[in-house]
Amino acid sequence: MKKFLSTEVAGTVWKIVCEEGQQFLPQDDLIILESMKMEIPLKLDSKGTIVKILVNEGDLIKEDQNLLEYVDSE
Repeated sequence: MKKFLSTEVAGTVWKIVCEEGQQFLPQDDLIILESMKMEIPLKLDSKGTIVKILVNEGDLIKEDQNLLEYVDSE
């Protein structure tokens, strides 16, 4: 089942700190956004694997935009 990490704020992708195929834990920063001169680290509440990164560093993003696709591991 496809799942996506999205954001509730508009801004810029400042840094991507994950790679496709990488496993992640709930405390891991995956993408860091810059919005209103603040850095906002994005995480997930589960553990899983990154399937596809849908944005690049420097991209302007809008609210509710999907940033990456992942699968949960249980």
